[in-house]
Amino acid sequence: MHELIAMPKQGHGRLHDLVEGQRKALLVGTYKQEKNVCIDQLDELENLGDTYGLQTVLKLPCPIRAYDAGTFLGSGKVEEIRELVKEHGCDLVVFDDEISPQQQRNLEKIFECVVIDRTELILGVFGQRAQTREAKIQIELATCQYQMPRLRRLWTHLHRQRSGGAGGGAVKGEGEKQIEIDRRIIRRQIDKLQGELETVKKQRQTQRRLRERTRIPTFAIVGYTNAGKSTLLKALTDADVLVEDKLFATLDPTTRKFILPNKQAILLIDTVGFIRKIPHQLVAAFRSTLEEAVQADILIHLIDVSNPHADTQGDATFEVLKELGAIDRPMITVLNKVDRLEDRMMAHRMRIKYPKIVEISALNRTGFDELMDRMIQEVSLLRKVVKLRIPQSHYALVSEIQREGKVITCEYEENDILLEIEIPHHLERKVFHYIIEKNL
Repeated sequence: MHELIAMPKQGHGRLHDLVEGQRKALLVGTYKQEKNVCIDQLDELENLGDTYGLQTVLKLPCPIRAYDAGTFLGSGKVEEIRELVKEHGCDLVVFDDEISPQQQRNLEKIFECVVIDRTELILGVFGQRAQTREAKIQIELATCQYQMPRLRRLWTHLHRQRSGGAGGGAVKGEGEKQIEIDRRIIRRQIDKLQGELETVKKQRQTQRRLRERTRIPTFAIVGYTNAGKSTLLKALTDADVLVEDKLFATLDPTTRKFILPNKQAILLIDTVGFIRKIPHQLVAAFRSTLEEAVQADILIHLIDVSNPHADTQGDATFEVLKELGAIDRPMITVLNKVDRLEDRMMAHRMRIKYPKIVEISALNRTGFDELMDRMIQEVSLLRKVVKLRIPQSHYALVSEIQREGKVITCEYEENDILLEIEIPHHLERKVFHYIIEKNL
């Protein structure tokens, strides 16, 4: 009878099995031309490792001409890393690039320690920090999808299987059979998780429809992880949200009501932080969470301007927004942590690159007056006054826009209804063909 061992909790593979005192990591990055960029990216990988609880003992930027299909790096560099692992007593090697399951297995045999890539480390960090049922489902789903091609590496218990005979040849056959059983188990788990996620997604859509009926404008705070989004939400609303100087302190969106100085009520949504090279499994799994950014009326793009990599972090956020189809949303770019800014040229470059810039310090609560003014201005642009000529035969449309808009005048002319009405911007497409005059 086969010995079937339960899947690792939250599915983090060998990374999850490391215990305290066995987390000394060697980080490896590769570059073809720009070594400085590679070093910067290794610094971010170190921050990810620190968030998970790893101790970085060495960061190794490796020049590379071509990638090796079997070991990712060339034989000389692989041998150099093997010696460094021994010399520093490393428990694992973390690659900043995604490596294939086969490369992972080969490198583990050579280094005689755990080998993971950036994707697995991010999944591990997310698994630690997930709090709500939705976030936990999303993490488990993403991890299952990541592990599927890596089952051979995970199921190290296969060598303990025994066949009825004395020959060694039957063991391989039994092992192959066991892997197929394990694949079916993980496929069933993926199907189950996708079903649960769909249920949660419907609940979120219901909540969103309730918000839409109230017609309270929504602002989604988006940006690179650790840019200060939760700090800003807490400073504005005194919300009870976790504020921590670590990557991915927020995984679950928090929504709070806020009253602008002109007495306009709005909703503020704190979203999960973006990151460079975000694993595609996570973009897919977190789509329902990130849709809060897509569905919001206005985006507040928060950038840690004191970070030397603020430029590339802003670009990474834009890439994720583009993938989500949210890039055309009205956006205020907020430069945070100006109190820590040493080089004013960074803020100057940002002002050239982005429109609608506001400088603040969320921690010290400075620059909020300008931010409030900009938010009030953006809300005012959400509604437009238009004059419409709509045939009476389309009265269903008239009823809809009267429900959501503010009627200024209404007249009847032959078979048409003439309306002057203030409408929210999301209705503009519906009435586009009936507009006879628009007040922008």
